[in-house]
Amino acid sequence: QAQLVESGGDLVQAGGSLRLSCSTSGGIFSRRAMAWYRQAPGNNRELVASITKDGTTEYVTFVEGRATISRDDVKRTVDLQMNSLKPEDTAVYYCNMYPPLNNMWGQGTQVTVSS
Repeated sequence: QAQLVESGGDLVQAGGSLRLSCSTSGGIFSRRAMAWYRQAPGNNRELVASITKDGTTEYVTFVEGRATISRDDVKRTVDLQMNSLKPEDTAVYYCNMYPPLNNMWGQGTQVTVSS
């Protein structure tokens, strides 16, 4: 059964960096575009960045220039490097397919940025 597990979230000061990682299982990783999403308290879940199976990346405006999404098809992981973190980046971060599959949401990993 396919599964996604996120890790790497932490409490950091504004201006700091984090590297989030998503480990996958179930054999579908290599055939799918993947993405990172986030959900802040009181907000809907939103897309942060995506990467196709061929490695083409896209970023939403609020992280462009501060984030790098990458994938390792051997390890079957998808990472999100976040730099220059801002308090408004505070959220639970999730990985999923792109577009997402509703039955694939994991527990996410909490990122908290203090001012």
